[in-house]
Order: sequence, then structure tokens, then C-alpha cells
Amino acid sequence: MIKIPLGPTYEEMLHPSLLDQELKARAKKARHDELDPMNLFNITWKDDQDHVHKIVLPKAMTGVDANIVVMLGTYFPSGSHKVGPAYATLIEGCVDGEIIPGKHTILGPSTGNFGIGVSYICHLMNLDAIVIMPDNMSKERYERIQKYGAKLDLTPGTESDVILTLQRTYELKKNPNYRSLAQFELLPNYRFHRHVTGHSAVEAIKGIGNERIAAFVSAPGSAGTLAAGDHIKKVFPEAKIVALEPYECSTLTNGGRGQHRIEGIGDKMCTLIHNVLTTDFITMIEDEETVRGLKIIHDAPHILEFYGVSHEDALKMKDLFGVSTICNIIGAIKMAKYLKLGEGDNVVTIATDGFDRYDSVIKDLNRRVLETEDFVLKRWFKDIFLKADTENIEDVRSKEKKERLFLQKEHDWLVFGYEKAYLDQMKHMDFWDHEYEKVFSYDEKIKKNRGKTL
Repeated sequence: MIKIPLGPTYEEMLHPSLLDQELKARAKKARHDELDPMNLFNITWKDDQDHVHKIVLPKAMTGVDANIVVMLGTYFPSGSHKVGPAYATLIEGCVDGEIIPGKHTILGPSTGNFGIGVSYICHLMNLDAIVIMPDNMSKERYERIQKYGAKLDLTPGTESDVILTLQRTYELKKNPNYRSLAQFELLPNYRFHRHVTGHSAVEAIKGIGNERIAAFVSAPGSAGTLAAGDHIKKVFPEAKIVALEPYECSTLTNGGRGQHRIEGIGDKMCTLIHNVLTTDFITMIEDEETVRGLKIIHDAPHILEFYGVSHEDALKMKDLFGVSTICNIIGAIKMAKYLKLGEGDNVVTIATDGFDRYDSVIKDLNRRVLETEDFVLKRWFKDIFLKADTENIEDVRSKEKKERLFLQKEHDWLVFGYEKAYLDQMKHMDFWDHEYEKVFSYDEKIKKNRGKTL
């Protein structure tokens, strides 16, 4: 007998207030036991008052007049918003009959957070999982994945070598009992972020500044989060969508494919689910600045206070961010300056996770640098945040720039068996709107089938 797991719809992840009172109470109680399956109903950007978890960065830290609003992923079950697309991909497969609990083992190609999400969701939904990822990521990632019960299948390299994890995943998929939650290519990832993250971003700026979004800034790993920009543009057509990537691995900017230290982004590809039609700018961020910036915020809140950040705000931020979040924050500051945004304008960005999986990264930084005394940290703070410049920003709104990105996508995905005709469909917004509309039919399927034995 096959039982469809009990879990939320897309709309319930966006608006958990829609849950009936019994489910809501059980989900709230489950927060005290992260392995309680009712935590599936805590996959949301919202708190108990239906407000988006967020922080408006202190202007003493950003040095710009615009408001930089960071949505906080650390409050999701397992500590990262990546659990959302992992669940969405899995539940769509279940209601479609493509994934059968008790029969299929789930594959999760990842560089960390998505793999943690896959391991966690599969634990809650009672499925076996294998996470395929590079062998040189932070040790906290491996520990968390194994804690939730998934097996690890490690490929050589670092963040920039994710192509090897895809090749390994395709090899494993030849086993008929394996099913892949392929975050880089399957569209539930796009649907989750366009619907849940996109609407939440619009809600997040209520009561802040002019209550409009001037720019949405996000560094793509799978590029799922950038899908939020598709909804943001529907609400605020003038909003600019900005993709960030490591300076050392500038694949979207100029085809660069170097190694870098920003875990979770910069994977040497234009992912299949990246809707490049709505990407307006690509901005490069130096990887060392992101690690140094994280050290300042986590290890040295007194440095922030020295530059005018309140004691309360400095302590509040201490554990909220990871390395890729610092990348997003630097990118948001750069774009606020580049777009000449002023008081009342809002830039929204994302904190994918919190500090809990980066202690080893900071220890590595401490080993690599000569000095970390306060006079050094003060210089880092000024250079990274207050003096962030407007260099390495490329406007990709022109037809020729879009075509270059389409060619990059073809180069990356034809080798995995995708037809050019399918990729050509992605050159039209109708393709993405049609894929998004499936949110509503999947919600009906989930409501009809969840918890039922088939």
C-alpha cells in the first residue's frame, strides 16, 4: 500500500494562516522537535503572526540611503530555505506517481543546503536518500546531511565542480529505483520561489520606505531563488533583477570557470531553470570579501558598533547569515549605488541560511590570514561594506546579451540530453508563465491526495 505524505500546498507555504487550527497547532508544537514530520507545515518565510522573517540592515553598515531588506532563510526547518524546493520537487513527484515512497530512493545533487534539505525532507517523509556533492565543502554540511539519515556520494572538487555531481547523478539515475530531485533542472524549484518567495518578498516591504521593490538581488546556485524576481516584476515592472556571481567564477558574465570560496553559488553554468529573460544585471563579488564580511558580523559585533550600528542590531545579526548572504548583501549595496537609489527605495535580498554551517570556514580564514586584530577588522569593514563600489556590474538587458546567456545554457544542457527545441521554448515568457501556473493544479492534487493510501 502506497501512502502519499501529508504536507502543505504552495499556497499554504505562502500563507500558513490558511491551515486549519489543528494543523497549525501541531506544526507549532513540532518546532520543538525538528524531526517531527509536522515540520513540513513550517516550510514558510512567515512567523506565527504571518509576517515575513526579515531584517532591514542598519544604514551605518550599508552606507547607502536605500533600505536593504534581507529575508531570513535560517528560520525554515533544517535552517535553510532550500528545504522548500526540495519538498516541492518531492511532493510533485509523489502526487504525479513518479516517486513512490517505500520503493524509490531519492537522489539530491547539491553543494550543501539543497542536499541538507533533501536529507531532511526524506527523513520526515520516510524515504531513503543519497546526496551527491563535491568532497571539499564545509564539514558542517556533511555532518548535517548524515544527521538526517542520507548517504553521501562525494565527487572531486569544490563549489565550482558541481558539473561532476550532475554527471554522477545521471549515472546513478540509470538505476530504475532511483529518482532525482534535480534542483538545477526541475521546475518545482522555480515554482516554489516564484510563488512562495516572490509573494513573500512583496509582503516583506510593506511599511518600509515607499513600499516598492527597486531591485531584487540574489546569487544563483540553482537559480531557483531568482524566480522570485518573475513575480516581483509582475507587481513592480520597474524592479531590476540582479544575479550575483563570484568574481573568480564569472560564468554568466564572460564564461569564467575558476575556483572560489562562496559555498552555494557560482556553479560554472547557466542552470536550466534560470529564466534569463528577467535578469537585468549580473554583478561579480570577490569571494574573500564574503568570508571576511561574515567573520566581522559573527566574531566582531563590536566593530559594527564602532561604526554606529546599535548594540542590539549587531548582536541580532551575529548568527543570521552565511557566506552567500554576505555576497548578497555586498551585491545589494553595490546595486543601490549603481542605480542611484535614495531614501525610501527598497532593495530586497535573501539570507539562504545562518552561521551554523560556517564555523569551519571562519577557522580556515583565521589560518590563512596573517592578522585579525581590531585594526584589521575595521579596515575590512570599511572596504567591504562602506566602500563597496560599482565595478564589475554588467547590464544584460540587450538582445545580444540575452542571446549569449541562451547560448551558455545550450552549451551546459544539450550534453545532458535536452533538446534544443525545448531550450528554445525558454526564450519566451509564455514558457515560464505556463510552468508557474501549474502551482494551482498541483495544489489541488496535493489537497486531494495528501495522507491518502493509493
